[in-house]
Amino acid sequence: MAKLCINNNIRQLRFHHNEMTQQALADEVGVSRQTVIAIESAKYSPSLEVAFKISAVFKVSLENVFIYQPN
Repeated sequence: MAKLCINNNIRQLRFHHNEMTQQALADEVGVSRQTVIAIESAKYSPSLEVAFKISAVFKVSLENVFIYQPN
């Protein structure tokens, strides 16, 4: 399986957001904790809606959460 081209800063953002847990982020965004784990580990790319919700939780732009790195 090819590695995804989208990396993210979710772990760092959670840490700087009062050490937010993956479950707390999942609850805020409306997804499962397993989904947050998969997104955070770059094994799954979120839908655009979920990506915007994550950026809204941290009050930062999409570019501060997700990094596109073409192969």
